[in-house]
Amino acid sequence: MRVLVVEDEAELLRVIARALRENGYAVDEAREGEDGLYKAMTWTYDAIVLDLMLPGLTGWEILKRLRRKLQTPVLILSARDTVKDRVEGLDLGADDYLIKPFALSELLARLQALIRRAAGKAAPEITIGDIVVNLRTRAVTQDGRSVELTAREFAIVELLALQRGVLVTRTRIYEHIFDENDDSLSNLVEVHISNIRKKLGKDFITTRRGQGYIIEAEPESPSGGSR
Repeated sequence: MRVLVVEDEAELLRVIARALRENGYAVDEAREGEDGLYKAMTWTYDAIVLDLMLPGLTGWEILKRLRRKLQTPVLILSARDTVKDRVEGLDLGADDYLIKPFALSELLARLQALIRRAAGKAAPEITIGDIVVNLRTRAVTQDGRSVELTAREFAIVELLALQRGVLVTRTRIYEHIFDENDDSLSNLVEVHISNIRKKLGKDFITTRRGQGYIIEAEPESPSGGSR
């Protein structure tokens, strides 16, 4: 999953970005309001972590402009802790509000919950045949046995599982899995898909040639009764 963090405190930005990357997220960073808005409107993100008190455009203004065009989940991260501030942030379209100082574990849990809800998945586990994808622990099991995936392999499985039954283009996978520093001309997507198939079975992910990739939807149960 790809996340944009807009935070002007350099050390805090570094800590958040590192924690997210260690948990398998692709992370873009911005320390000023204008840069944050530009990136938010230019690339596709699964979620945005947004400070309110920023140089240039404030987080309030970024949120207002963002909501005119996009519904990307936004988690406000701010030292402004009054009820009025929290209510205003939520009224402007934020999906959650976390007050500084905070625990990184809570930030990660809230962010993951936002991404799940945006995809219509309330529970942290997704079952696909004999494979279980746990979005909270970032673990995959098959027939009850743990399957070791790299961070990026899991990120691709996570994206396709959340979009099960929906064709996901190679471009969309790249935009969601890799950050602004990755080489967009590489064949990393194909390499990771191939490795995932070796670990979870060649039929786990279907290729639609020239279109993209899909985890097929669960077959509908036959309606009861005989003719």
